Amino acid sequence: MLRAAAKTLYSTSVSRRILLTLRHFSKKTPRKLRVSEAISGSALGADIQVSGWVRSVRSQKANLFLDVNDGSSLQSLQIVASPKLNDPLLTFGSAVEVRGTLKKSQHQKQPVELEAEHIHVIGECNSVDFPFKIKERHNLEYIRQFPHLRGRTNAFSALLRIRSEATSAIHSYFKENGFLHIHTPIITSNDCEGAGELFQIEPSCPESEDQNFFSVPAYLTVSGQLHLEVLSGSFSRVYTFGPTFRAENSQSRRHLAEFYMVEAEVAFTQSIQDLTKVMEDVFRWTTEHVLARCAHDVDVFHKHVTPGHRDAVEAMLKERFHVITYSEAINILNRSCQTFTFPTNWGCNLQTEHEKYLVKHCGERPVFVTDYPYRLKPFYARDNRDSPEHTAAAVDLLVPGVGELCGGSLREERLDLLRARLEEVGLEDTYSWYLDLRRFGSVPHGGFGMGFERYLLCILGVDNIKDVIPFPRFSHSCLL
Repeated sequence: MLRAAAKTLYSTSVSRRILLTLRHFSKKTPRKLRVSEAISGSALGADIQVSGWVRSVRSQKANLFLDVNDGSSLQSLQIVASPKLNDPLLTFGSAVEVRGTLKKSQHQKQPVELEAEHIHVIGECNSVDFPFKIKERHNLEYIRQFPHLRGRTNAFSALLRIRSEATSAIHSYFKENGFLHIHTPIITSNDCEGAGELFQIEPSCPESEDQNFFSVPAYLTVSGQLHLEVLSGSFSRVYTFGPTFRAENSQSRRHLAEFYMVEAEVAFTQSIQDLTKVMEDVFRWTTEHVLARCAHDVDVFHKHVTPGHRDAVEAMLKERFHVITYSEAINILNRSCQTFTFPTNWGCNLQTEHEKYLVKHCGERPVFVTDYPYRLKPFYARDNRDSPEHTAAAVDLLVPGVGELCGGSLREERLDLLRARLEEVGLEDTYSWYLDLRRFGSVPHGGFGMGFERYLLCILGVDNIKDVIPFPRFSHSCLL
């Protein structure tokens, strides 16, 4: 009996010690929060830990003030600490870990502040050599020189959060509207644009000089369209969103060698309006999402980089997009008082200067241009055989500040016309598989592609496409 009582007493004592230990750790171990979570105030009064980079240091007699940001929000978290916690390594740009109590702030600029009990410098920063200076607003062209560091700036961190939200919104739109997401290949044997601006793939150490790695010439993709067309024979709505490549020797503000494309294909349609509706809806859905979810980040651009551009974006969303034919566009250009560098005769390619004028003519609103000359479009564009002028069922979406944002067409589903077109351009052997798509259960279909970086240029008003992509690739430049 004595043994049993002793055993019970020992067991109770151990349980109490375990319980006290757990209570001790639950009380003393701070919650790890992101800066955005801390700023929300949901953990007010709690012991928390945040990690991030110092955006400012202000040492006063009574207090040490830090602004710490981890990239989760535009706003930094203010840290209030005793001067005893100051450290010579605690400089602008240094990485820190801070523990303390989250309290309500007395200042209107921030809802909460962290009263620090412990500050640990994880990574020091030589602020003398650091290219970005405290309280200095650097322009986009300057920070572009430092692709490995520009994510530390307010402007570029805001851009990356906007880019992330826009990506989520695009996927959300297609999912909500019944599209199947397809991972189209980056390596391909097809040139769907037919322009020849391709990066060819070759092993760095080929086994044989006479043998291709894939047994056929292979390239980085210029578009996922043809692969989407393959699968639109099984699924009525498909899309892809990924990197595409063009070997253009261009230093322009609108072109990159590597960029991202949103591409969609819709089966069972003979109407160009079905395509323009999806283009317009994607633009509206994504823009409204970004303006709602990234308001502060967007304001960084609309207030400091492109003042007043918010009004232009909201104006684009108020009305339905304009629609004109290519022939109407040529007439508008020829009636204008403006002198153009490139010709404006019927049958010419619309250049950037033409596109921007047409947008201006339509009140700085997005405009669809339809029914282009047939010879200007690739082999897969549907022939408008019933039109007085030989045109294709093709469409481009032109937007303010950019020009062409989207390009698409109905696809030629009539086997005899497609075969004749391929023979005309000398591609009947290369695309024999494409003819098979028309032989086995073909349906009328169409699709389009939208340049993601150009979309960001449009809604943010940024002037250079190199400033809306994390690591720009263009001729004579491949940093990192």
